[in-house]
Amino acid sequence: MNKQEALFKYLLYLGDNGLVQGHRLSELCSRGPILEEDLAMTNFALDYIGRASAFLKYAAEVEGAGRTEDDLAYKRGERLFYNNLMAELPNGDFAYTMAKQVLIACFEYLLFTELSNSIDETIASVSTKTLKEVRYHFTHARDWCFRLGKGTAVSHAKLQNAFNDLWMYTGELFEMSDWLRLLANEQIGCDLSLLKSKWNEMLNLVLKEATIEVPIGDYMQTGSRQGIHTEYLGHILSEMQYLQRAYPDAKW
Repeated sequence: MNKQEALFKYLLYLGDNGLVQGHRLSELCSRGPILEEDLAMTNFALDYIGRASAFLKYAAEVEGAGRTEDDLAYKRGERLFYNNLMAELPNGDFAYTMAKQVLIACFEYLLFTELSNSIDETIASVSTKTLKEVRYHFTHARDWCFRLGKGTAVSHAKLQNAFNDLWMYTGELFEMSDWLRLLANEQIGCDLSLLKSKWNEMLNLVLKEATIEVPIGDYMQTGSRQGIHTEYLGHILSEMQYLQRAYPDAKW
């Protein structure tokens, strides 16, 4: 794989994470526990989808095959998506959503901090803007973890169970592949494995304050770097891509 091919795949990875997580959060529109949270989740979904649009637009330019960001979003099969598995998991209850959000946002805060210094000007620019959004995503989810963890016995149990269920998907966040290493060596991307200790430190502070025990689990899910996903991604794409696939030449 040459540098251009690796860059294209990397931009898909960055865009797919935003697209799939944004789609998941958009499912919560009108379903928030309170009106303020309903608006918050909808706005977070827009943040993710805006990020996806920027990275996929750049991916289409790098590919140079005449495709657009819409083509990449709506006309790829699931084996050609590279988002982290956690992004495609169902939202679950509110505690599950907040646990998932804090795990992702903690990782993305570290990731986009590094990518803001990429020698690729487009990646650096999009990452700098994204970092401002991710800071708020993390703060919002962290504060809700505090409330739920130190709330009632029921809210604490739901939050603990959510972290227990999600933990097996966290190892994959830091996995490196050949194309990721190539771009890290070129100072375009970053070494994800080096983020893990900082991620553990940030997350452990949240869990301690929320009175949540750090889950114990040696088994970690994997596969997305090779386009292998859970059964949930196929269901997401069947809904998200239906109109474009049914009417590929449709115009508004």
